[in-house]
Amino acid sequence: MKHRIEQVKKRIKDTAKACKRPMASIRLVAVSKTMPAEVVRDAIEAGILDLGENYIQEAKEKINALAAYPVTWHFIGHLQSNKARYAVRFFDLIHSVDSLKLAQELNKYAKKNDKIQAILIQVNVAKEVSKSGVYVEDTLHLLREVSRLENIAVKGLMTMPPFFNAPQKARPYFAALRELRDHIKLEAISNISMDELSMGMTGDFETAIEEGATIVRIGTAIFGDRR
Repeated sequence: MKHRIEQVKKRIKDTAKACKRPMASIRLVAVSKTMPAEVVRDAIEAGILDLGENYIQEAKEKINALAAYPVTWHFIGHLQSNKARYAVRFFDLIHSVDSLKLAQELNKYAKKNDKIQAILIQVNVAKEVSKSGVYVEDTLHLLREVSRLENIAVKGLMTMPPFFNAPQKARPYFAALRELRDHIKLEAISNISMDELSMGMTGDFETAIEEGATIVRIGTAIFGDRR
């Protein structure tokens, strides 16, 4: 696994260098869903600092088992409002907030836990019915509403483009998210920062970096095929 992690980091470094970005501006999140705690522990000991999980129940067990390690946990799956209390308790950054209702639930439990919950707004750039996310044209309105929530800190945007065998086909979707981020920045909404663009996975993360990704979510290239 250490070799695979080193290879992914090298690809990130090479891509960042080619587009004149500092390596430190790109965070590697290892997507550890379905992987047992002992495998995740191996990844941490091989240099992984950020871990991404899709399912609350599975993640709870791993996070508790690996509590001794100073890593950052990211929730990247679809989050139901009735699981908000657990997401706040266990995750440092929630990538998949796509409604005011969900943001309000997270805010409620963050307040109870005396926490400012960092989130990203998930944008469904391609308007795929099979995927969650707010549409591009509705994002600004959602952000204005979320900005009023005292225990929520919006850090940026996340997207998942349609699946393509050719990563270059995903480029327009990554570019669209970056352009949306730039537009939102100009609005200067209080309590909203646009520092993060979470986009790019094993098959297309280099293209995402070229288009401005600050967080790439890599699973297969690190852990191999899912179990």
